[in-house]
Amino acid sequence: MDTHGNHTGHYHRLSRAGLLITLGIIFGDIGTSPLYVMKAIVGEGAVIDRLVVLGGVSLVFWTLTLQTTVKYVWLTLRADNNGEGGIFSLYTLVRRREKWLLYPALLGGAAMISDGMITPPISVSSAVEGLELKYPGLPTMGIAIFIISLLFFVQRFGTAIVGKSFGPIMFMWFLVLACLGLANIGHDLEVLLALSPHYGINLLATHPKGIFILGAVFLCTTGAEALYADLGHCGRQNIQISWIFVKTCLVLNYLGQAAWLLHHEGFHLDENPFYSMMPGWFLWPGIIIATLAAIIASQALISGSFTLVSEAIRLGLLPKLTVKFPSNLKGQIYLPAVNTFLWLGCVSIVLLFKHSGPMEAAYGLAIVLAMLCTTILLSNWLIIKRVGQIWVWLILVFYLGLEGLFLIANGSKFHEGGYVTLAMAGLLFSVMLLWVKAKGIRKRYSDEVRIRDFLDQLILLSNDEGIPKYATNLVFLSSAKSPKKVEEKILYSILQTQPKRADVYWFVHIETTDEPYTMEYEVNSISQDDVYKVNFRLGFRVQQRMNVFMKKVVEELVENEELTVYSRYHSIGSKYPTGDFRFVLIQEFLSNENELPWFEQIIMSIYLAVKGWVSSPKNWFGLDSDSVEIEQTPVLLKPVEEVHLKRVYRHQ
Repeated sequence: MDTHGNHTGHYHRLSRAGLLITLGIIFGDIGTSPLYVMKAIVGEGAVIDRLVVLGGVSLVFWTLTLQTTVKYVWLTLRADNNGEGGIFSLYTLVRRREKWLLYPALLGGAAMISDGMITPPISVSSAVEGLELKYPGLPTMGIAIFIISLLFFVQRFGTAIVGKSFGPIMFMWFLVLACLGLANIGHDLEVLLALSPHYGINLLATHPKGIFILGAVFLCTTGAEALYADLGHCGRQNIQISWIFVKTCLVLNYLGQAAWLLHHEGFHLDENPFYSMMPGWFLWPGIIIATLAAIIASQALISGSFTLVSEAIRLGLLPKLTVKFPSNLKGQIYLPAVNTFLWLGCVSIVLLFKHSGPMEAAYGLAIVLAMLCTTILLSNWLIIKRVGQIWVWLILVFYLGLEGLFLIANGSKFHEGGYVTLAMAGLLFSVMLLWVKAKGIRKRYSDEVRIRDFLDQLILLSNDEGIPKYATNLVFLSSAKSPKKVEEKILYSILQTQPKRADVYWFVHIETTDEPYTMEYEVNSISQDDVYKVNFRLGFRVQQRMNVFMKKVVEELVENEELTVYSRYHSIGSKYPTGDFRFVLIQEFLSNENELPWFEQIIMSIYLAVKGWVSSPKNWFGLDSDSVEIEQTPVLLKPVEEVHLKRVYRHQ
């Protein structure tokens, strides 16, 4: 049962089409950084200083080289999980090595998702604010909110078409960056010397605020983590080759902005150098293409957030949200709940900060935490890959030191706005940690029982014609991995609450594999023609359609003469030889009869409340509503052992 077919798409192979799609999907975030980086380095309203400009552009070049090129494009992209990237894919590769690696994975993932809330506002606002040069006082905040809202609305239709149209636009954007840079470098050719690290080191060593300028420099590489998260969309080779072109265009633009700034040395910086260095006739086209590029940057983060959340769900770190696959292009997924959550976050940030300047302060702090976490996980992956210990330690120490510097530099932004993304990352980290702890508690108090111990009762019930037939095939979804066990609550539902007579009882367990498109199943016949346990192994990119899958399983068993369900019908040539299906989903709530420690009681109460609120089991398992029964059942993990109840006899 392996039907993943053409899911992988042809955009993973190195090709011109693949390179173009890569420009559209992968490089949006890092490609729009010239809109705000140099302005943030010099400081809005500050006097343009030669040391800051030359040192700043030198630090930008070396950050792009060491952080983006070496760490991410050359090294981290190799740590793919069957073509999929992102911090949770990396964690999947190393999780069996050390248990504590869960914590950097949770923190890094939470920081990445919270970063998805600041990229659309800062990119779109920076682009739209170019209009203020033509129309001072224009309500750019409202325009930014409208564009962001429209972008989130179109997510439900998938990004396959979007990717095809975004590729040429981003190609044009990078050409514009390069041309603007080249046209302005002539203002001061000394900027070319700033490619030497000497200028950057000099700025850090002599400028009183050198370390804090690093916080602004860091904005040039914030898209690197998203680039890794979006690996599954385009493939490593396409990203590595297209990065050569992207980096060249970015560096030329930064050098051009630096030359323009030096040409205005001693003046106050009252406008964005990106727009100021444009010729007057090009301002309108420049604003339009910058806005389109900003929309594409936002798309990269949204796609990356969907990928990260779906990975977290697969790993059991978040509740099972509805996942949709709007197109056949590999990696294209849509999570309605996450889409709404991110949209509300983005709009709130625009309303809170109003302007891109203050947003720069909120940007970077969360993402540098994600990068530090990736460094820790990556070093463990290198050990698994048997890379020499000295190299592992060199990479670990170097990048922990570099990102530690960026963390200190960004730490100064906390009170200016960094607290927003950090608070959001903290909230997401807490939710994921609670989910892990709750699942651990649930596993510790497991109520799994052997199916064979109840087999006689099930067969008796199946043949008892005095009880109305509930279904031909009665299917229960079970979390018990053993082919011979199910949870006690399932048998309680069949035999006790309201006896459910069926011709065949099916207990189904779904295991999500580390491979993206696995579609396998195995059948354990507990009692032929009466009771079966089916274990599905489905890849983390496979949409779970249990209606379809179960009918396929039963049809194959009937064909192989391992099941004779059709003989129970009056018409052997029935249109439906497998009979009807009834799926029973059991939703849990915490019983008052538990004697758990108070802390575990709180964790389980929140866990079950959130699970019941956000998860739609019917949607998750792809079930038709007319064939599903949802039952509420109390969870009794640790029953009350001692009941101090005293019988009293009253004398007549």
